[in-house]
Amino acid sequence: MKFPSQVSINTIAKLIGASIHGNKTGFATGINEIHKVESGDLVFVDHPKYYKTCIESAASFIIINELTEFPEEKALLLVENPFEAYLKIVKHYRPFEPATAMVSTSAEVGEGTYIAPNVFIGHHVVIGSNCIIHPNVSIMDHCIIGNNVTIQAGSIIGSDAFYYNSKKDRDVWYKKMDSCGRVIIEDHVEVGASCTIDRGVTHDTIIGQGTKMDNMVHVGHDVVIGKNCLFAAQVGIGGATTIEDGVVMWGQVGVNKTIHIGANAMIMGQSGVTSSLAGGKIYFGYPAGEAVAKQRELVWIKRIPEIWAMLQGIKSKKD
Repeated sequence: MKFPSQVSINTIAKLIGASIHGNKTGFATGINEIHKVESGDLVFVDHPKYYKTCIESAASFIIINELTEFPEEKALLLVENPFEAYLKIVKHYRPFEPATAMVSTSAEVGEGTYIAPNVFIGHHVVIGSNCIIHPNVSIMDHCIIGNNVTIQAGSIIGSDAFYYNSKKDRDVWYKKMDSCGRVIIEDHVEVGASCTIDRGVTHDTIIGQGTKMDNMVHVGHDVVIGKNCLFAAQVGIGGATTIEDGVVMWGQVGVNKTIHIGANAMIMGQSGVTSSLAGGKIYFGYPAGEAVAKQRELVWIKRIPEIWAMLQGIKSKKD
């Protein structure tokens, strides 16, 4: 999430009750989680296992619960509970705004766009021209929809991320990490019926120009999808995954979080993608591998009973 304007790190420290160590004259441009962090951002860390990763990331300011070594140009904001500090910043700079109408007065809708009955459009939404938004679609706060976009009935754009802070030493193990990111849908995208596209936790979920989705597709938080991709029904994509241009996923493909799929890859139906895949190839199976190799494996699996019987016969002759 970018702040409306740069914020003095002293202002942030006062808000969250932090002591500043290092650069005390800097200005923060936003707050981000580690997978999407940029220069000028705040990031929080509350476990020694991840201190080094956060401190060496692009983030300029690190909200942390223990002093440790860090580059002199950065700053540590020392607090007892970095996660609660993160929540306080999010609630302050992007507070919850209750809806008072089906279409917010702060929403912008372009010329020639059709909004069907029972569509909900939240605060600060921008929708381009010549779009068709079918009945019972919900477009949540701060989302941006391009031109010539079609969203079929019952889809939800900008639902909260499935993202939790986990601690086993408290009564509630999983505490929700408030979502302050957006969904950005570029021009000429089609979203099928009953799809769900989660907003970024702190950054943006992006659907590239010309991408088409069948019904019941789920796109997780902070996913970046390239141009002209094609997703069949019941595809599910885990958070913070990057999918390059021209990728095709057939029905019921499941994709792990925080991985990368190269341009023009094709993934056959019901495959499970557990790690990054190179572009320009056809994949199949679980875990997904190159289709030709996976098909050979299936042939050999089918021959196991025959091979077993043959081995038993050899053993009997020896006995």
